[in-house]
Amino acid sequence: MTKAQLEAIARGAGFDAVGVAPAVRAPHAEAFHGWLAEGCHASMAWMAREPERRCRPEELLPGARSVIALGVNYFVPDQDGGSRGGKIARYARGRDYHNFLPKRLRVIGRALAAEGGVQRCFVDSGPLLERDFAVLAGIAWQGKNSMVLHPKLGTWFFLAAVITTLEIEPGSPLADRCGSCTRCLDACPTAAIVAPYRVDARRCLSYWTIEHEGALPEPIRELLGNRIFGCDDCLEACPWNRFAKASRDANFAVRPSSMRDLRDYLSLDEAGFRKCFEGSPVRRAGRQGLLRNVCTVLGNVGTQEDLAALDRCAGDEDPVVAEHAIWALGKIRSRAG
Repeated sequence: MTKAQLEAIARGAGFDAVGVAPAVRAPHAEAFHGWLAEGCHASMAWMAREPERRCRPEELLPGARSVIALGVNYFVPDQDGGSRGGKIARYARGRDYHNFLPKRLRVIGRALAAEGGVQRCFVDSGPLLERDFAVLAGIAWQGKNSMVLHPKLGTWFFLAAVITTLEIEPGSPLADRCGSCTRCLDACPTAAIVAPYRVDARRCLSYWTIEHEGALPEPIRELLGNRIFGCDDCLEACPWNRFAKASRDANFAVRPSSMRDLRDYLSLDEAGFRKCFEGSPVRRAGRQGLLRNVCTVLGNVGTQEDLAALDRCAGDEDPVVAEHAIWALGKIRSRAG
């Protein structure tokens, strides 16, 4: 299969960027091992399981020759993640990409199989350092916040990958175009980008609001500001985003569940939470995680009008939610004198 044929198939399947990398060991393999050794993955234990396997495509697919790197634009020009400032990361305001990108990958997989290839497909849920292969494939370069950048999509795109036994002509890596810019580092509210190209999840608000289970440490609570799911600060700061154009994919349109008033979330029981966020990335946080975050945000930005809802939440059967509601009540009352 030629690169031109592959690009036509990928774009027909709904991808906005496509490139090919050789199925070599990931260039950042040693850095990844060091990052794990320092504990920068926090409680995300799955990242430390068989770490070398993530670095070698041939361990995921014997006989692998090429890695096809794909990008999908998810940008929607909506600066407000929710009513009264409750911010949800931009990627999570629409439909969960895990629910539909695999179908698009299967289109590519079938085309490769027709050429005699054997494939494995990944949408960031498999053990593969896909950013390294996106860089090798020439569809992006790595920014100093460790995210990858596309010259036309900026930072607002999802990555997917197909490992294949077919040998397809590889692309050429793009030059690093970040230069001396440090806006992403400067924008991080918790200094989680501890050095260029290195993020410590133990400081990252995306980790704390999405991946962490249980109560939030008190120093983190005030740093949360008005974020209830994820943090886009280092992405929003990138000057390359001035070239980003709105996605035409209806899957990424902002869902009503992302635009609720903060107090409304506190009335959700488990069934209500599941219904409200059916098909949304926010379900990953669970009811406990979301209501914990909402209570924390109300503690930071709420007013006396929020006291009644928080009072009800202080009696929640989930002790983590109740703890954060009580904390928020104290913060609001303290501000009110």
